[in-house]
Amino acid sequence: MNHTTLFYIIIAIISINFIIDKILDALNAKHYKDQLPEELQDVYDEDEYKKSQRYKATNYRFGILTSTFSFVLTLAFFFLDGFAFVDQLARQITDHNILVTLIFFGIIMIGSDILTTPFSYYKTFVIEEQFGFNKTTKTTFILDKIKGWLMTIIVGGIILGIITWFYHTTKDLFWIYAWILVSVFTIFINLFYSRLIVPIFNKQTPLEDGSLRNSISKYAESVGFNLDKIFIIDGSKRSTKANAYFSGFGNEKRVTLYDTLVNDLDEDEIVAVLAHEVGHYKKKHIIFNLISSILLTGFTLFILSLLIDNPLLSEALGVKETSFHIGLIAFGILYSPLSEITGLIMNWFSRKFEYQADDYAKNTYKAEPLITSLKKLSKNSLSNLTPHPAYVFMHYSHPTLLERIKNLKQ
Repeated sequence: MNHTTLFYIIIAIISINFIIDKILDALNAKHYKDQLPEELQDVYDEDEYKKSQRYKATNYRFGILTSTFSFVLTLAFFFLDGFAFVDQLARQITDHNILVTLIFFGIIMIGSDILTTPFSYYKTFVIEEQFGFNKTTKTTFILDKIKGWLMTIIVGGIILGIITWFYHTTKDLFWIYAWILVSVFTIFINLFYSRLIVPIFNKQTPLEDGSLRNSISKYAESVGFNLDKIFIIDGSKRSTKANAYFSGFGNEKRVTLYDTLVNDLDEDEIVAVLAHEVGHYKKKHIIFNLISSILLTGFTLFILSLLIDNPLLSEALGVKETSFHIGLIAFGILYSPLSEITGLIMNWFSRKFEYQADDYAKNTYKAEPLITSLKKLSKNSLSNLTPHPAYVFMHYSHPTLLERIKNLKQ
């Protein structure tokens, strides 16, 4: 195989991914106006259902625009030797291998983000605003961007810099050291994400003593679950959409409830949602996901180590000098079909785990308040209640609302 053939294989992978995504989106869009199943008739009234259909259709059209722009921009970058240009630019600044890699990815990351920011702005301040979801101010939007850039530059830069150093100093064994580094970082983030990362973007306050905390504590006690860290996060700062999540393990485990969730649901429903989250912990889903992530990272890095030194990777992107950063870009695209398969498998497990967590909530608390809470949350976010099965299979990490309700009623 020569570098020209590899170049067109890369282009084919990018194009096929785009086409498959657009076909799935189109299939999904055809179901937007389906009549709601009997179990979901009470989620929306007629006006709300029409509003949800408009919201879905608006996002579908906007998604076609943004993904097509990204696709055309990506192809242009490949055909016009964009990677070779950025590589040359980085090498004009310095000849230090690690710094060249960091500057190369920095230029691509910031350039890509600047080009896509207008779409993000429109999505937030036009579409989300139009349908009553947006609570983000322009100041918050800009600060989020700056904070995101700084975190990526500092944290991402340090990790990428160390991995690049491993590559240049240990060669064939670099993937093992990189795997250890990424694994330690993954465990660290799982443990301390809520304590260290979330406060940069949101304010968290402990749930005050009162009826809700008493109900939660009573439930946690009944299932032998030590839960003293319950926090409310100011999700309403950005959106009216609600959420809840479980993070950490051991002494660092905590439940975080969005203030919008506390406002939208009654006490019984909040405890039911929390029972679902406790189910994930009790069923060891968090540990499973953590171990799976670490093993998949190791597998990916091992495959990368077998290919990264092949000059064809750099030559396919128009760069004559073999380099770690160019090889990483080419490998990322070539590996994407395999990554898609592992993603589908993880989504299958995730959907299975959601059923298990629902069953746990049903068996240790009650099914009905969980059903009503799921319906309220779907209604308040104008969710698609009639997705195409192929779209669900490819993209959903959770079962559909209908599937979850049927399971809870069994």
